[in-house]
Amino acid sequence: MTKILIIDDEGGHRLMVRAVMTDAGYDVDEAESGEDGLALIDNALPPDVVLLDIHLPGMDGMETLRAIRKRNDALPVVMLTAYGSVGSAVEAMKHGAFDYLTKPTDNDELLAVVNKAREYGRLLAENRSLRQQLSDRAGPPRLIGDSPSMREVRELINQVGPTEASVLILGESGTGKELVAEGLHAVSLRSNNPLIKVNCAALPAELLESELFGYVKGAFTGAVRDKPGRFQLAHEGTLFLDEIGEMPVALQAKLLRAIQERVVEPLGSVRPVETDVRILAATNRNLYHEIQAGRFREDLYFRLNVLEISIPPLRDRLDDLPLLVGFLLEKLGNKNRKAVRGVTPAFLDALSHYHWPGNVRELENVLERALILSRSDSIGPESLPPHIHAANTVPHSSLPASSFPSAIEEESGEASLDEAERQAILAALKRTGGHRERTATALGISRRTLQYKLKKFGLAKRRTGE
Repeated sequence: MTKILIIDDEGGHRLMVRAVMTDAGYDVDEAESGEDGLALIDNALPPDVVLLDIHLPGMDGMETLRAIRKRNDALPVVMLTAYGSVGSAVEAMKHGAFDYLTKPTDNDELLAVVNKAREYGRLLAENRSLRQQLSDRAGPPRLIGDSPSMREVRELINQVGPTEASVLILGESGTGKELVAEGLHAVSLRSNNPLIKVNCAALPAELLESELFGYVKGAFTGAVRDKPGRFQLAHEGTLFLDEIGEMPVALQAKLLRAIQERVVEPLGSVRPVETDVRILAATNRNLYHEIQAGRFREDLYFRLNVLEISIPPLRDRLDDLPLLVGFLLEKLGNKNRKAVRGVTPAFLDALSHYHWPGNVRELENVLERALILSRSDSIGPESLPPHIHAANTVPHSSLPASSFPSAIEEESGEASLDEAERQAILAALKRTGGHRERTATALGISRRTLQYKLKKFGLAKRRTGE
């Protein structure tokens, strides 16, 4: 049902507008000040059209209009004004109002303008949705990398995304778990409907419960109106539960019931609400250890982990560094209004010898710092922070952004680095009797990365002790 929000301090006029709108089949919310109107927009399902009086106590109509535009620039706002203030209403239209009506409003004119505003909002939302779909169909957003591990992640997204299965996304902080969730939603059959995100680590247990399941008016002090939860907002779409390992055990039981029975009970309500959502969850924790420690429910784990996607840490896919550097520098250059022609091979070499505990998120921060501090159009290692700055500062010719993928290969010491890496792998294989799992652990890399290195150095056919 289409929802109309009336923001007007004149109770009699609100009553008249409510009667006209209700008779026409609209759902109506009311507020008598700009502050109350914004609270309704923030705390409930957004209205489809706003009727806004230009003269309000406290925050006036123009100020309220600007605040609405910041929250939702697609929400149609119709200004209400007295005859003597038509000029102000016209000025409001220049700042984004859809139309204006003079008070007292004519019922037929009111309905006609509201119908036009509703249709305008619908068409604008549909247009934006179509453009987003075209963008999404191009592939999972911003998953940069051509290493075997990242190709595998993209293949899994395209294979798993169109299904209805719950997916558990695993990876260290900063590896891009949210991007994988966005990619899964983008290629799913639910992509026309919302992707709602909840960071389970960002809220205390009481607030997290109300965010997930919502509440009804009077459920607790301060609950002055009904508020739908994230499950309801994600209806027929996707719900992404980030940092699921941080969720308190007591709340995990309620989440499990909501997933199993496909219903939620808002706080203070005795009437269950049916929901249809696909669940995606992510964590940087080892949930097996959390289960053994009694901090995570085993039954919830199996509900969430129908399929699993593991994102490799940056240190295990250093071959992707040139692509990542090129992509991120272009993005950061646009953000900071500063263009660069490229980076020096020494710069890439310095990056490749760092462990990257913060993964791609840390890389982005380091690159932004280097971009801002660089005094030339080709960034060198002198712009790196002390903990990454390479000891070898032999000058190299700078590279254009288009040649990033070949940057490391042009380093004069590449062959010796490869040989040192090959010898280290051979020594570890000898120590572990050729057992690949133990070899990967000893080297501090994943088994997948070890397999890639074995192929790279022609060691894949070497017999192991497995």
